[in-house]
Amino acid sequence: QASLVESGGGSVQSGGSLTLSCQASDDTFQFYCAGWFRLVPGKEREGIAAIDTDGLVSDADSVKGRFTVSKDNAKNTMYLQMNNLKPEDTAMYYCAAGPTFVLQVAAYKSWGQGTQVTVLE
Repeated sequence: QASLVESGGGSVQSGGSLTLSCQASDDTFQFYCAGWFRLVPGKEREGIAAIDTDGLVSDADSVKGRFTVSKDNAKNTMYLQMNNLKPEDTAMYYCAAGPTFVLQVAAYKSWGQGTQVTVLE
């Protein structure tokens, strides 16, 4: 299984933007679907965006129109562009890779360690 490393998290004012990156140790994004998830303490991990091997994307309603997932196969990197951030977007964000194009935690086999995003009022 490939190792995945997230980066790009931080603190930002409400309405601001951040771009998260997920660096894979190999060319896994060419052969597996990839997704972004987030976790708030006390809640279940939420799938927010996924991208398949051909670049088809799927977004959760909670981020639709604000977040965009993309990838660069040549760089083995997936991105999450987050615009118009809201305080309720505050969470630990994880990237993952797996065989199925869904926003379900159980479908993903490789996970990163996460990067914290904090949106200030």
